[in-house]
Amino acid sequence: MRFLFYTHSLVSDWNHGNAHFLRGLMRALQAKGHETLALEPADGWSRANLAAEGGTPPGERFAQAFPDLLWQDYGPDFDHEAACADADVVVVHEWTDAALVGRIGRLRGRGGRFLLYFHDTHHRAVSRQPEIAGLHLDGYDGVLAFGETLKERYLAAGWGRQVETFHEAADVALFKPMPDVEPGHELVWIGNWGDGERSAELQAYLVRPACRLGLDATVRGVRYPAGALASLREAGIRYGGWIANHEVPRAFARHLFTVHVPRRPYVEALPGIPTIRVFEALACGIPLISAPWEDREGLFRPGRDYLVARGEDEMTAHMRALRHDPELRRDLAASGLETILSCHTCDHRADQLLGLVARHGNQPIAEAAE
Repeated sequence: MRFLFYTHSLVSDWNHGNAHFLRGLMRALQAKGHETLALEPADGWSRANLAAEGGTPPGERFAQAFPDLLWQDYGPDFDHEAACADADVVVVHEWTDAALVGRIGRLRGRGGRFLLYFHDTHHRAVSRQPEIAGLHLDGYDGVLAFGETLKERYLAAGWGRQVETFHEAADVALFKPMPDVEPGHELVWIGNWGDGERSAELQAYLVRPACRLGLDATVRGVRYPAGALASLREAGIRYGGWIANHEVPRAFARHLFTVHVPRRPYVEALPGIPTIRVFEALACGIPLISAPWEDREGLFRPGRDYLVARGEDEMTAHMRALRHDPELRRDLAASGLETILSCHTCDHRADQLLGLVARHGNQPIAEAAE
């Protein structure tokens, strides 16, 4: 089959975590004998910001790292009708322009022979509910929601014929332990400061504990305001700026442990949804300490796959333990990796998507609704 993915960007992962998962999902589908192509807007925000970083142009950099993945950008004159007509399955990400979301749905509704899914991997259905509610999903065969609580929001609103919980996962061809790399540092955190959604939490679960222990610590990511950068300097934490996602496994391997600090909307409004950073860290076999979040779906084994810190003092104690206890580090790393390999790889998600396609069958939308 031929899969077509409308994404904000496949090429750029600059503050764009969906690119991580999509790359792995496309590679998993290709390994099963299917064709994949990603379409992204030529003026996309993430790719423009990556280009502004300088160095190798984003397209060239991506081709060097992922030579097996095909992508194409589109502008105002792009023939979306022809692109969709060549596909068996079309997946449209929720960051796609609302007018285009509706246009592709109408193509399917007018007899398009492709199956059509809407893919939501963000908290905008809650934090920007009117914006998402304005999307026209009538022509879509289903919604792929990256967590059960988000799925419940779509079902309650009556959106989509079928809503499937479709978690992100780790591309284990890329994210895997690197035992030949010697850890020369202690703590690494890879993430974006963002829009103030977890500023207080980052201070309590990352900056102050690392400062209290005098850790050899590194932070990588983008969108750090001046105040955040100043607090890192005062805590003695190195700030390394943006890091390409395919370089993250080596960064993990060079450190003893990492932390997860979820954004507030996920903790409060969409509990139970981890970000892809959790999947990727555990897949790399790096011990992880997480700030509180409620694993409602039993995705992991808290306390075995990772440690949970319920406050600043507990985070400090966990960091101290991982700093000094190699056996604890080995046990956590082994357990977390076991859970990823058994349940949460991009290969698992490719099988899930193929199963959904098989259940729907490639029927006109009117027949599928009967």
